[in-house]
Amino acid sequence: MNLNKFDFFYFLGIGGMGMSSLARYFNSVGKTVCGHDRNRTFLTEKLEKEGIYINYHDSIELLPKWTISKQCLIVYTPAIPNHHKQWIYLKKYGKNIKKRSQVLSFIAENGICIAIGGTHGKTTTCTFLGHILYSAGIHITALLGGISENYKSNIILSGTHIFLVEADEFDRSFLYLSPNIACVTSIEQDHVDTYPKKEILKKSYIAFLNRIKKPYKKIFLCQEESFPLIKNAIYYSVIGKANYYSNHISIKGNKWYFDFHTPTETWKFLPLPIPGIHNLKNVTAALAISDYLKIDKEKVRKALFLFKGIKRRYSIHYQSKKKIYIDDYAHHPTEINALIHTVKKCFPNKKILGIFQPHLFSRTKFFEESFARSLENLDILILLDIYPAREFYTYGTMNSNSLLEKIKISSKNKEISTLSKVLEKVKKKHFDVLLTIGAGDIDTLIIPIKKWLYKRYG
Repeated sequence: MNLNKFDFFYFLGIGGMGMSSLARYFNSVGKTVCGHDRNRTFLTEKLEKEGIYINYHDSIELLPKWTISKQCLIVYTPAIPNHHKQWIYLKKYGKNIKKRSQVLSFIAENGICIAIGGTHGKTTTCTFLGHILYSAGIHITALLGGISENYKSNIILSGTHIFLVEADEFDRSFLYLSPNIACVTSIEQDHVDTYPKKEILKKSYIAFLNRIKKPYKKIFLCQEESFPLIKNAIYYSVIGKANYYSNHISIKGNKWYFDFHTPTETWKFLPLPIPGIHNLKNVTAALAISDYLKIDKEKVRKALFLFKGIKRRYSIHYQSKKKIYIDDYAHHPTEINALIHTVKKCFPNKKILGIFQPHLFSRTKFFEESFARSLENLDILILLDIYPAREFYTYGTMNSNSLLEKIKISSKNKEISTLSKVLEKVKKKHFDVLLTIGAGDIDTLIIPIKKWLYKRYG
């Protein structure tokens, strides 16, 4: 589809991370962009400041008249419910309607496409790589699944030679992409509503990898993951030797450093901007692709030193001699394990209080035992109600109480709370490190917690 023929773009669910990056892209190239979302958030307020009009009520009267013209493309997310009034109206009268993932694929067709897929690490790898390429002067458009702290946005825009995108497996969205270079960081069940069995998930990833095309036509895979054998794949590792690998990790004052090995040389003592072995995997993938593209080594090293992080990826919001507060997007048992392991490495012998908000009834039910085992690594747990997101039903009797019962932590050190009352509970706890964990609206706690910590501890 030729996107240049559209003058107007209307986004249903514009406040989502993937949707908002597309909205920013079209706004940046001079198109008229509007949208709808249920709630005003930090992200939607940023979009409004950039000149994008957003309505927050499900009313047909709020739709611009041009939404049903041939010059308008309506972009929607699968999270929009079928009973949504604007959605019902636009399905009936709109002339051009596409899913977010389809529109992403249309954009990516305009240059060399690098697509980063995987259950864990997509956003971190993509943001690392986007920052490296931008810093090296490459003309790129990077559409990210998170907010880069360097660019204060989920889009990095300096040209259209390379389009860097995330290949999202949810709803099989990544099967619209035909990248020139593909990277898959991991294959693990997560979206169980789409992939009830792991074999179904693997088949979808194989179908995605079969869509790569010339020029390049290259696949990068993490050697530690149980991928099916892919002919001519380039492997990277943080455990053993591979085409590209990282080792010799050292920690100095909570700062992590490592050596990176290419097929021809070793780059000594590179900084790891976000701590953790899982993040070392992500940066190794980004470095491997950078080296394959022949990006200057010194420019890559400088980019790593200047990398400021990603919002809600091991984000340290407060640190003093008495308290440390870290917020993280982890919403899968594997991610929670990695987060807590990293915190214990960085802050040994500290008492850790975690506030966790489960995301989706289906995910919580499917991984109930695994969630319980991962959360047991905390010293104190406050468990919030399940955030339903796109799900408008429960899985039988699935709720946070059911999960709490399975977590083998002393009853005096675990409890349920609502989002609105959790801060008052935190104030009564004895802890050294506080973690807020989850993918729902738990991020609304960040500012209140920071204000309390600064007021109480300076």
